[in-house]
Amino acid sequence: MQQRTQTRPSVRINTAYISHGGGPLPLLEMQSVGEARTPAYHIEMIEALKALSTDLPKPDAVIVISAHWEDTEVCVTTNPEPSLIYDYYGFPKEAYSLEYPTKGEVALATLLLKRFAEQGIAAREDRARGFDHGMFIPLSIMYPSADVPCIQLSITSDLNSEKHVLLGEAIRKAIELGIEPVNSDAKNEVNILVLGSGSSFHNMQGFFDSSDDAMRKATRFNNWLQTTMQTSAYSENERKARLVEWYSAPDARYAHPREEHLLPLHVCYGVNNRAADKALSLTLLTKPASMFVWCD
Repeated sequence: MQQRTQTRPSVRINTAYISHGGGPLPLLEMQSVGEARTPAYHIEMIEALKALSTDLPKPDAVIVISAHWEDTEVCVTTNPEPSLIYDYYGFPKEAYSLEYPTKGEVALATLLLKRFAEQGIAAREDRARGFDHGMFIPLSIMYPSADVPCIQLSITSDLNSEKHVLLGEAIRKAIELGIEPVNSDAKNEVNILVLGSGSSFHNMQGFFDSSDDAMRKATRFNNWLQTTMQTSAYSENERKARLVEWYSAPDARYAHPREEHLLPLHVCYGVNNRAADKALSLTLLTKPASMFVWCD
């Protein structure tokens, strides 16, 4: 009998930092019709996520870094059938019956934990945690069939920006070093999507401030972020330094009184360590917001 050769599949890691919107509102807006139609604050965001899902190859698995999960160390979901966490309040009852029955991806989660340990990154598994709305809202739009397995990673509660860039670097290294040999007649390319789910503007009072000054502040920070992530004028050391010291940007603390919704961007940058291949600027909940995409 001829012995099958063992080969390693090639790995593609595509990356996207997205603004996921206000709680369950994107899905509620998509579901609302007629006289009961919900005000449309997320049209551009929804269309951008739909386009992203067709522009990128369909992933074999998604790694979500969610702004809505913080812990003292990096945590990784190892639940094979996660439930949903309705981590918002004050919305209509239908917001608490949303479903997204995708599976976990235990093998990938286990691989990341192993490789993180080898790289000296403190990390632990969470076997019980479900998927929060930073995951199931955007993925319900991007992959509504819920047929792409997913794991979630937490950010760390120290909110250290440089540490989150390093986490992104560790994710790439873990994936590239960790794909196990497979039979030659099996799939020879693995597509992983790293999805940083947050919001490039996250000032809750600012969202509802219609003054010209509020718009000027939000726009200044958005312009700074767009320039930082796109321009070829910066070396990567300069780009990284700008991201690490993001709080020095114009109106940075107006855009982010607390930075948990920005830090998934730092992870996404760390995965790639280069300017984004594509940058979007759109209006979300009355203010400018950005999304960034890197393609392998």
